[in-house]
Amino acid sequence: MKLKRKLESTTIRKLEGSLFIAPWVFGFVTFVAFPLFYSLYMSFHQVRITVDKVNYTFIGFQHYREILVANGSLLYEELFPFLQESAMMIPIILVFSLLIAILLNMKFPGRTLFRVIFFLPVIFSSGQIVQEFIAQGEGSLSIMESLRIDSYLREYVPGSWISPIQNVMGSFVLVLWYSGVQILIFLAGRQTLPAAVYEASRIDGSGPWNTFWRITLPGLIPYVFLNLMYTVVDLFTFPSNPIVSRVNTSNYGSSSALAWIYFSIILTVVLLTLFLYSRVNKSFSGKR
Repeated sequence: MKLKRKLESTTIRKLEGSLFIAPWVFGFVTFVAFPLFYSLYMSFHQVRITVDKVNYTFIGFQHYREILVANGSLLYEELFPFLQESAMMIPIILVFSLLIAILLNMKFPGRTLFRVIFFLPVIFSSGQIVQEFIAQGEGSLSIMESLRIDSYLREYVPGSWISPIQNVMGSFVLVLWYSGVQILIFLAGRQTLPAAVYEASRIDGSGPWNTFWRITLPGLIPYVFLNLMYTVVDLFTFPSNPIVSRVNTSNYGSSSALAWIYFSIILTVVLLTLFLYSRVNKSFSGKR
C-alpha cells in the first residue's frame, strides 16, 4: 500500500513537472527547432517563391561551394576581418569589465549611482542606436588623429590587421559602453568571494597586487569564461556585423547556407571556450 502511494506521488510529481515545462518545450520546438532545421533543409535547395506555392529544387552542397570556394571574397573580405576585430574586442571588453567591477565593489560615496550609470547603456541602447553612433563616428577616439596613429599602423602593423584595428579604434568608446552585462556578472562574482579570505591575506601582509593574482582572479575564473562566452555571442550579433546583413536576403537557400556556416563558426568558438575553461579551471582548482 505504501509502495503504491509512493509510486502515485512520484507519478504526480513527474506529471506536474512535465506540465510546467510543456510551454517551454512547445515554444522551443515551434519557434527555434522547426525554423532551425527548416533553414538547414533550404540550404540544400534552390528556393523559388511563386504566387501559389514555394518550389524547392534539390542542389546538394552547391550553395556551400559557392560561398566557400566560388565566392570566397565574402569570407576573406568581410568575415575574416570581422573575426580579427572580435579577437581584439574580446580581451578589451573583459579587462575593462573586470577592472570596473572591482572598482564598483569598493565602498565609496555614490557607488550605487555609478553602478546604474555603467548599466544604463544595456537598457537604453538598441542595435539601431549603436549603428547610428558608429555611422556618425561618435565612438571613435579623438586622440588617434592628434597622435597620428594611422601612420604608425601603416608603418609597423601587417596590412591585413590595419583595417580591423582601425575599425576597433573607431568604435572603441562604444565597445566599452557595451560592457554593462559583463560588469554586472563580474561584480556578482566578486561578491561571492568570502571577505575572510581577504582579511587573512591582509593579516599575512599580502599587497593588493598579490591579492588580485592569488585570490581575486582565480576565484573569478568561472565568471571570466562566462563573460567570454557571452561576449563572443554578443559580438557575433553586433550591429556592425557584416555577415548578419548578408544573411537577410531574398535568396533563401544561399542565405540559409551562409547562416549555417556562420553558426558552425560560432559553435566552434563556443566549444573551444568550454574546452579552454575545463583546462584552466582544472589548473586553478588547487588555488581556490
